[in-house]
Amino acid sequence: MINFTVGPVQAPESILAIGAEQVPYFRTPEFSKIMLENEQLFLKFVDAPSYSKAVFITGSGTASMESAVINTLSKKDKVLVINGGSFGHRFAEILCVHQITFDEIKIEFGHNVHAKDLEPYNNKGYTALIVNVHETSTGVHYDMDLISNFCKINRLFLIVDAISSFLADEFSMNKYGVDVMITGSQKALACPPGVSILALSANAQERIKENPTISYYLDLKAALLNQMRGQTPFTPAVGILLQIHRRLKEIENAGGEFYEINKTRLMAEYFRQHLAGLPLEITSESMSNAVTPLHPTTASAYDIFTILKDEYDIWICPSGGELKDYLFRVGHLGDLTTADYDKLIESLRDLQKRKLL
Repeated sequence: MINFTVGPVQAPESILAIGAEQVPYFRTPEFSKIMLENEQLFLKFVDAPSYSKAVFITGSGTASMESAVINTLSKKDKVLVINGGSFGHRFAEILCVHQITFDEIKIEFGHNVHAKDLEPYNNKGYTALIVNVHETSTGVHYDMDLISNFCKINRLFLIVDAISSFLADEFSMNKYGVDVMITGSQKALACPPGVSILALSANAQERIKENPTISYYLDLKAALLNQMRGQTPFTPAVGILLQIHRRLKEIENAGGEFYEINKTRLMAEYFRQHLAGLPLEITSESMSNAVTPLHPTTASAYDIFTILKDEYDIWICPSGGELKDYLFRVGHLGDLTTADYDKLIESLRDLQKRKLL
């Protein structure tokens, strides 16, 4: 099986080997040291501002999305959400559940954020903005320079979901003035799903301190307090945290975040350069290195996903809802090589010969 999905992604052997080991007891100085190194390396790779902290939540990216909202925002806030797909919509649903006032900036499918989309919201009393910098469901990577400038002019608290974009695209909390950045274990870190990570600026930590606690498990006050000693409030996904540590150290030893970003970019470019002659249209006007969104013009996208899975032992990423038959996505994260993409391209050309594509 070759895995070209957007997560969980194909893991290197070094990560799989840790998954085969016995899970150690974790309330120890040795595990605390690993967790403190995890925090230090993660903050380094996102270029976090001084006095930032990171916390590790045992839960999917959505757990950290909700945790960011309920710990740093309140009913006193007036929030803008950039909604161009499933994950922007998910933030809107979280805000709705917690009765936080918000408005959505709706972005047309496949399109980037433009100045005209933001201009109507200038100087309108908003206090925060939330964006999924890479809307994974559509494969659109939003213009962070534009969003950052808008937030700085309007003095907005900025929450960025970079779950699929982390280590795939250049990103700097410092440069963009990001207060909360979120990612997950199963994307570029190439570990199993189950851990999500938040980087929190000093400003975010102050908001967390001032806000009332409204969740027991997702309380970031407790998470921050425990991370000071390299621990978590409750039993974490110990094995995954050990795998994350190995991946972070591997990335550091290979040359850091820019090495990993460049590797992902090269895989994306290689695949896209070999699409000529296939009845596939790229649907995004602004792509991440993480994924290529493709619309097959002669067949159902979901049928292609199914045939590749069942007959070629290849997984691509299907879409749901109204995009089910319109769009599939090919990921560029994890332990993939040009030889893997050669096999995918060969399989797609074989489908074309069989008149299944």
